[in-house]
Amino acid sequence: MLQSSSQTDYNVSGLNHMQDFAKFHASTLVIDAHADTPQRFVDEGWNFSDPLNSGMLNLDSAREGNLAAEFFAIWVEPKGWRGRYAYRTLQLIDGVYEQLRKHPTTMRLGLTPADIVQAHRDRVFCALLGIEGGHSIEADLGLLRLYHRLGVRYMTLTWTNTNEWADSSGDLDNPSVHHHNGLNDFGRDVIREMNRLGMMVDVSHVSDKTFWDVLQTTHAPIIASHSSSRALTDTLRNLTDEQLCAVATNNGVVMVNFCTSFIDDNWRTAWAATQPQREPLYAAATAPYLERGEPVPYSVFLAIDRAFYAQHLAPTMPLAPFDSLIDHFDHVAKVAGIDHVGIGSDFDGFSILPAEISSAADLPKITAALQQRGYTEEQLKKLLGGNLLRVFADVQAEAAKE
Repeated sequence: MLQSSSQTDYNVSGLNHMQDFAKFHASTLVIDAHADTPQRFVDEGWNFSDPLNSGMLNLDSAREGNLAAEFFAIWVEPKGWRGRYAYRTLQLIDGVYEQLRKHPTTMRLGLTPADIVQAHRDRVFCALLGIEGGHSIEADLGLLRLYHRLGVRYMTLTWTNTNEWADSSGDLDNPSVHHHNGLNDFGRDVIREMNRLGMMVDVSHVSDKTFWDVLQTTHAPIIASHSSSRALTDTLRNLTDEQLCAVATNNGVVMVNFCTSFIDDNWRTAWAATQPQREPLYAAATAPYLERGEPVPYSVFLAIDRAFYAQHLAPTMPLAPFDSLIDHFDHVAKVAGIDHVGIGSDFDGFSILPAEISSAADLPKITAALQQRGYTEEQLKKLLGGNLLRVFADVQAEAAKE
């Protein structure tokens, strides 16, 4: 476990020069645990080989940033798709499969840790699947098993909405929502079935009580696919130091989220204060979809946020500092230990990135910044992908015992 942020506390031999750093990053396995890009495939008719067009991840940026593997989040917006969660889930999974079909020499589906390693050796981008939001299974273990057969290798138990069996951190203050005080009995069955299947249990978005119930139920390591430190940024979407230590005890991994509202308290407060100004813009942009009875694509909200920031805030409200992001990596590594931290960018799942990060092409900057703080090559290899690879393997090994 890291005990100090002083550069003098670490051995940085071999990484003293930019040339050495660039060579190191280019040869290291980098895995990102969470990106919301599949919505772009389906809703925008956008191809992974196309220019970014305001996005954060495509094939070119992945190559430039040496991103070897990405868990694509299969996220179903819970209000617009109510009653059709499984349909939308399958639509988004198909969207990823269509990209695999269109890019047979440059993309490959990953189902195991070995698949990731082999794809990296072959210089082929490895696409993996993770469901974001347990409402996708419609309280049916049969659907959970079906998604696993289709390649889904983790499930985020909730999104911002509490579902039939697990409480979310996003609606605890809503008295109209029926809560379960964490997991109910069926929720515990979901965890046990995920353990049996070898599907990673993801606790990002869940309530604190759900988090602790999961740890009491699982017999395999867990992940937080895109959560940062609550000690640094006070939002329920982040994990407390006690939770970070519990994930470490479980031998799991916490993947740091790049979303500005989760990594910088000043930004979070200032951006939240503009919500009343943005609400009428959302209402106007979504009205045509609602009049037609259609779900509103998430890209509509992202476009409004980016335009609003550029037009009204950019001159006086700087982007969240890059160092704020690095502070979260550093904090998780110090509290949970270097074996329990990784990357969970949440690319394409929010509107405005922190300073110095514009796409996956900028991932080397994170490695460089951590190197400047004294992290060794061995430690960086763990953080950049090795830790998630280990947990992925451990979860599948636990399933093989059953």
